[in-house]
Amino acid sequence: MANAQTDRLEAAKEKISDEKSVNDAAKLSPRLIYEVIRRDGEEELERPTRSLIWSGIAAGIMISFSVLGEAIFRTYLPDTPSSYLIENLGYSLGFLLVILGRMQLFTENTITTVLPFMVSPSRQMFGRICRLWGIVLAANVVGAFAIAIVYAHTSAIPSELMPALMSLSEHAVGMPAGESFMRAIPAGILIAAIVWMLPQLENGAFYVILVFTWLIAAGDFTHVVAGSVEMALLAVTGNLGFYDALFGFFLPVLCGNVVGGTVIFTLMAWGQVRDEMVDQD
Repeated sequence: MANAQTDRLEAAKEKISDEKSVNDAAKLSPRLIYEVIRRDGEEELERPTRSLIWSGIAAGIMISFSVLGEAIFRTYLPDTPSSYLIENLGYSLGFLLVILGRMQLFTENTITTVLPFMVSPSRQMFGRICRLWGIVLAANVVGAFAIAIVYAHTSAIPSELMPALMSLSEHAVGMPAGESFMRAIPAGILIAAIVWMLPQLENGAFYVILVFTWLIAAGDFTHVVAGSVEMALLAVTGNLGFYDALFGFFLPVLCGNVVGGTVIFTLMAWGQVRDEMVDQD
């Protein structure tokens, strides 16, 4: 009798262990990913203004290492056909610092803070999103201009890097406004895709951020915050006027990133879980 009870107990333990192994190995469903990001978005919407400002400024400063990384590779790599693909690995450096460091980057907020609104749309929620977007974007730009001044008017970086920095900046900001807008849409989609994948990544976040942000650079897509460093560098050196900076680059890229991250990716994400979220309610 005792042996039979022991066998049943062992069988039950083995079954529980097997179920735990299956659950641990199973991928998160789209609904669960949506819920994780939605809760993150709600937490972001509740953060104090001062925290958002400092985190946003820090992100604007740290994202400059994307431009600096590219400039370092461009300066020291030999001039070969493959150099372009290698130098764009430098673009990932700033994004790794910002995303893994959990700093406030505007283009991440085009999906995280919108998901709560999709579940419970209201005028109040929309106002909270606009508040966060405005604070974070302004803080990102302040950080971008602050680090651009340091790069341009101090000895913080070697002088031999400046030609590459200026060349990268002129290329990024020199596109026609319509082209800048269209190039910003894929960048917005790719950043939103990173945010969407992060909840189910345990050890692979570094590589996902590395590859997807490299793709933004290699594809010559435009990103409003990283591009703001390039815009600011040209502005503080007297090579870009206010009108061209605002209407030729900043606003078109901003709109393109929002279209890609919010209008396209977020609506697609909502579409695939909408009925499940309704059923859950």
